[in-house]
This record gives sequence, C-alpha cells and structure tokens, in this order.
Amino acid sequence: MALTGSLSLVGLLVLADLDYVAWRTALTGTSSWLDSLVLCPGLHRQHDAQHLAHGEFPACAAMTTGYVFRVENPATVAYLQRVSRTGHLTNLTVHDLRNGPGFALPATRAADTLLQLAAASTIAGMSTLLYIADIWALAYLATLILIRLINIAMIRRQVDIDWHGASEPGVRGDLFILLSYDRWVRIKGDVDDLKAITSGRWLREATALEEALSGVATLLAWGSPMLAATASSRGHIVILGLLVCNAALLFLANVETKGLQMKGKMARVEVRRKYERRRILAEELIEESGRDDWAIAMALIPPKSGGSQYAGGAVL
Repeated sequence: MALTGSLSLVGLLVLADLDYVAWRTALTGTSSWLDSLVLCPGLHRQHDAQHLAHGEFPACAAMTTGYVFRVENPATVAYLQRVSRTGHLTNLTVHDLRNGPGFALPATRAADTLLQLAAASTIAGMSTLLYIADIWALAYLATLILIRLINIAMIRRQVDIDWHGASEPGVRGDLFILLSYDRWVRIKGDVDDLKAITSGRWLREATALEEALSGVATLLAWGSPMLAATASSRGHIVILGLLVCNAALLFLANVETKGLQMKGKMARVEVRRKYERRRILAEELIEESGRDDWAIAMALIPPKSGGSQYAGGAVL
C-alpha cells in the first residue's frame, strides 16, 4: 500500500533538474521532431541550452591574420568547455556538412541509434498503456509530448543563421581559443565555416508569442504530475520505467556524440596534446603561424622591446 502511494508521485520525476535535453539541443544546434518522443526528466528546460556555457565568452585569435575577438556562440563555447582539458591543447577541425555529409556519420551514428531506441521505447510504453486502458497515464505522456513539440517548434524558429560576418570563400583559417582553467583549443577549417560556429548568435530572442508558448509549456510541465497521480499502479510503473530508460539513453547519446553540429557545419576533436608550460605552447604556435602579435594580445607572451606590437582590430 505504501509503495502504491509512493508510485503516485512518479509524475514529479519529470521536473528533475537534468540538463540532458538542453545538451542534446546544444550539440546538434537545433532539435528534430523525433525528439518529441524522447521523454526524460528536465524536458521542460530545453531552452537552458543557451546557458550551458555559464556566461563565458573566451578570447579567440586568428593566427593567420592576428585579429583577436571573442567567441560569442554559447553552444560552441559549451562544447569547447566539454571537450577541452586543463593543460592540454585540443585540436579540432570544422567541415561544411553540405559538402561532405559523411564527415558527420562517425560522430553521430551511435547517438542517432540511441535516440531511435528512446523514441521506440516511448511508443512501446504508450502501446502498453493503451493495452491496459490507462487513460490517465496516456494523457500524462501525451502532455509531455505536447510540451516537447512546443519547445522544439520554438527552438527551430529561433535558430539564427542570418549573420556570421562577410564571406571569404576558399580562405583557410586557424583559430586559437583561450578558455578558463588553462584550457586551450585550436580550430582549423575554412574561414566561412569557422565564422559560422564562432560568430554571431545561435538563438535569437523570443517573440511575445514564443514567450507565451514557453509559459504554456512550463505550466503544462508543472501541472502534468496531477494526471500521473490518477493513473493506475501499472501505469505508474510504465511511466517510471519510461522516464528512467529515456534519461539513460539520452545521456548515453550525448556522451557518444563526438562533434558539434551548428548552422550546417560540424566541429570535431582530432587530437589533444599536453603541455607542461603555456609558454612552450605559445612558442610552438608562434613559430608555426609565423607571427606573434596575436600571442601578445592574448598575454601569452610579453611584448618585446622594439618587436611586434598588437595591431588587431577587435577588442578583447
């Protein structure tokens, strides 16, 4: 009897403050309609994907030109924080998926399979509830799917791909990014691809209508446990199993995602190298790039008397 009473609270599980859905959104740069069948705790916090970088906008130097600026895309910053390591230089490459979609397959194949399993488990769970005729449990899951659909629609509308600087076709770029906690990142690729993932914003501000819909989705999320509370004991077990299973599969999908997809581009880690001193790293990159103005601007090395001075055009 006590167990039955405890299971009636299973609907509250969806309000757990997990960030798996937010991370999935940041890693893919958008959200697919299939995601509406991936039901796990924290699903109402999808827009927190904009805040996963915790407000960091790291300094970035174009080693080919000497210009220094900041990485403004919070999804890109969050990904770089995720893959970088203290005392290591993490090397990434960026590719345009329209020119070589096969580049994304090794990075996303396992994750896509796990997400398909999560969606299939939701369909199986709803089929089970339909078989046992638990209308309240079905209504609860339908409400969660509606919440997901609302949030997905807003994410897809707000993805901003209109601006990322002037086009420089055919020009190769080489960026050095200085993250907190002595984490260093180097990204190579076409300049247009580098601009797409580092400059401009990822999601535009919500309109009044989108803010209203977001409020509706939030209210539905907090009100949905009342539907679950009236479900049968078997319905509670199905809901519990489904939420836990989907959370585990989504967590594994995020872990198995080996790259960042953003505005039709993909950034992927190639290799990491540990350095005992930051000065050694700076000297190697200066020798390779053939200039030191960017390193002086980022305070990696002190300016030399009568030597190079920073002449870049952006403010740190």
